[in-house]
Amino acid sequence: LPRPSPGGAGGLRGAVVKSVTTTAMARLLAEHHGVDCIETPVGFKHIGPVMMREDALIGGEESGGYGFRGHLPERDGILSALYLLDAMAISGKGPAELLEDVFAITGPHSYDRVDLELEPGANDAVRAALEAASPAEFAGLPVTGVDTTDGWRFLLSEGWVLFRLSGTEPLLRIYTELRDESKVVPVIEAGQALVGDALA
Repeated sequence: LPRPSPGGAGGLRGAVVKSVTTTAMARLLAEHHGVDCIETPVGFKHIGPVMMREDALIGGEESGGYGFRGHLPERDGILSALYLLDAMAISGKGPAELLEDVFAITGPHSYDRVDLELEPGANDAVRAALEAASPAEFAGLPVTGVDTTDGWRFLLSEGWVLFRLSGTEPLLRIYTELRDESKVVPVIEAGQALVGDALA
């Protein structure tokens, strides 16, 4: 956390832990500050233990939940808000200006998620379709790799698209994060088309 000390030195340092659905900007910020970024499956039941094992500075997930070293290795919205207010007080900047500071390091990123309701018993068909899938591109963005840490995340030339079956509801979630905002909806639509037959 980049809070300056009275003597002008930097703030606390430590690894960043994030779920696979959390923005790639977290990794880029970690690299910028010379600390590790560790990815986990979704949920603080995965993030919390890694935070404790690695003595990580911060852990977070796409839902907006963050935990911090020196407190509970669990989501704490009140402490997150206090850290934001602290950053605003020290910098004299509002939230939008602080976000621009982040974008100056990471570049802008755009994100979306759709939740598709599944018919009873459709999970197996969707899982089989995704395990067999080998798309070369999504909306013109080439696939550069596949990560199966939690679901099926296709790494793209300018971001990623992730298919994840909910562990608690009959849902297939499709997430994407891209540098080009205009590609977000086309990539989501391409993702829906990829599993369309399994959903029918």
